[in-house]
Amino acid sequence: MPAPASGWASPSISTWLKYGTEAQKIRFLNEIARGEIRWCQGYSEPNAGSDLASLATRAEDKGDHFLVNGQKVWTSYADKADWIFCLVRTDPADKHKGISFLLFDMASPGVSTKPILLISGYSPFCETFFDNVQVPRDQLVGELNRGWDVAKYLLGHEREMISGMGLAAKTQKSLAETALETVGRDADGRLADPLLRGQLALYEVRALAFQAMSERFLDELKAGRAHPAQPSMMKYYGTELNKSRHELAMAAGGADALEWESSASGGGARARSWLRTKANSIEGGTSEVQLNIIAKRILELPGA
Repeated sequence: MPAPASGWASPSISTWLKYGTEAQKIRFLNEIARGEIRWCQGYSEPNAGSDLASLATRAEDKGDHFLVNGQKVWTSYADKADWIFCLVRTDPADKHKGISFLLFDMASPGVSTKPILLISGYSPFCETFFDNVQVPRDQLVGELNRGWDVAKYLLGHEREMISGMGLAAKTQKSLAETALETVGRDADGRLADPLLRGQLALYEVRALAFQAMSERFLDELKAGRAHPAQPSMMKYYGTELNKSRHELAMAAGGADALEWESSASGGGARARSWLRTKANSIEGGTSEVQLNIIAKRILELPGA
C-alpha cells in the first residue's frame, strides 16, 4: 500500500539535530513534533535515479537566495506536502561535492506537481517541477556543496524505515489463516495444498530470521557499533520479504484474489497491494545498488 497520506514527517529528526542550524531547529522541530507540517523528498530525477549524484536540478547562488530550476520524479505526496527537502546542483564541476540540500515551501511561486498513476491504481507519487523558484539562503541545510553528506545520512534512515515493511503488522491476519480460509485442510488438519504449505513454512522461517536480525542491528546501534552499511542489508531483505508475503497472499487467495473492484474484496485491496510491492525493490535505492553496497562495504569483495 502507499505511504500514509501525511507523507514524510520530516527529514528525520536525527538529520535535523546533526546538520540543521539552531534557527532551523527552532523553526521546524516543534511543528514536526505536533504533526503540523508535511514534507516530501526531492531526490530522484528522470535521469538520476540509482545514480542519484548525476542530478541536474540546479540552484544558482544569488547572494541572499538561490534560484532553483529543474525537475524531480517519484516525489511521494508532493501534491499534498507543505515543504520539500531537495537535492540541487550548486557546482557543476564536481559530481558529489557540488550538491547542496535545500528546504523550501511547496507553495512557493514556480513549484508545480503532476501525479503519476501506478499499476495498482493508486497515485502516491508525483513529478515535481521548479521554474525560477526563489529559496532563501538560510534554508540551506549543512554546508554549501556538501549536501551529499546530508543525503547519505538521511538515506540510511529511509532504508531502515522501508525495511520495516518486512515485518508484518501484529494486527494483520497471518498468511496461514488466510490460506486455510480459501484452500481448506487435508484429512490430517493441515493446509490442503502441500506446495503452498511448504512455501508458507519457508516464509515464516525467513521472517523470524529477519526479525532477529532487526533486533540485533538495533542493539548494535544503541551500543554505537552499527555498521554504516547495515541499512542496505535491512532494506534489501525487508523489501524482498514483503514482496514474498504478498505473492503468497495472492497464491493463497486463488482466483478470488485477482478481483479488482467489489466491496467484498475491499476494492481489490489484495491485488492492488501486491502490485504496489513491485516498486519495493526500486524505491529508496534499488536492490542492485544495495547488493553492491553490501558487497563493497560489508563483504569487502574485490572489484565490488
